[in-house]
Amino acid sequence: MTDLRKWILTALVSLLLLPAWAGGRADTTYTFRFVPGDDMFYVPFGGNDRELARLLECVRRNRDAILGGSLPLYVDGYCDSLDSEKENLCVAAVRSNRVKSELIVRQGLTEDCFVTENHSGGGDCVTVRIVIPTGRDDAEEARCPAERDVRRPERERDAREQAEPERAGAEEQARAGNVAETVGPAAEEASVADSRALSLRANLLRWATLTPDIGLEWRVTPSVGVAVNGSWTSWSWSGAGRRYALWEVAPELRWYLGREKRAYLGAMFKAGQFNHKLSATGRQGDLTGGGITGGCLLPLAKALSLDFSLALGCLRADYEKYTVVDGVRVRAGKGTKNWWGPVNAGVTLVWRLF
Repeated sequence: MTDLRKWILTALVSLLLLPAWAGGRADTTYTFRFVPGDDMFYVPFGGNDRELARLLECVRRNRDAILGGSLPLYVDGYCDSLDSEKENLCVAAVRSNRVKSELIVRQGLTEDCFVTENHSGGGDCVTVRIVIPTGRDDAEEARCPAERDVRRPERERDAREQAEPERAGAEEQARAGNVAETVGPAAEEASVADSRALSLRANLLRWATLTPDIGLEWRVTPSVGVAVNGSWTSWSWSGAGRRYALWEVAPELRWYLGREKRAYLGAMFKAGQFNHKLSATGRQGDLTGGGITGGCLLPLAKALSLDFSLALGCLRADYEKYTVVDGVRVRAGKGTKNWWGPVNAGVTLVWRLF
């Protein structure tokens, strides 16, 4: 009889609390893991591909409410693998922005759809939390935007604790100098969608010599880039008695080095034609050559950087000599010259288009 009374009492309490449960919220947290010390969002790393697929599907189902402002996405970035709090917060902010960029690009969201907080500590991850109302309309949800689920700290702590073993393993390998092996070429190639970029280039040294120079670079992967620069100029003065004309095209293949992919080594080829008459005898002809390039990038802003470069190799010039008599060019022989040493130098302004 006592057990029967307990069962009846439990059933009554459950019936009384059922409306409250029906009017509650579903709190879902998605966790994306990062390599310690790195802000790159590697999609296959640590199950990020599965979490991203789940999050994109959830956003797709609730896109109208999210864009309307009644269903914000709470994004928290974490980093504890760097030396100072300032560095950790900076990397955590970049990580949050990379995750948000995926949602902005793939689902058409805006920055207004997110509530972002960044933390120094708590692991190397980004969590995205969405609180979906299960028994209220959008108007009621809009009246309570500040409400928080009391279980949020527990859920985020559990998510970070689940990520801890894999994060610790990646951190140990990073200290041994082989993070690249942990992430592997597959992860790096899979991040091409994030790292692939087309940039517009202008060599300021060439422009300073009144030789307009323009080029493009395509980052095929985070480690490989293909660039091509072209120059053209044509000047005459002293009544056409002096002449300086040139055009060049210089394709280049680059391999970017290091974790931040700022330094690089490469190989370039150069071809063009010239017409120089800076004295009584002029020279016009073809030039070809190439060499090994090296340099580094200095970030200036989000989409701007300076590229300092130097190429060492060989240039070959085949030309004809001429003089000008009564305004007519008269051939005065021919020649060939090979040059070993610096074949190109640049302080190039790089503007990332996308």
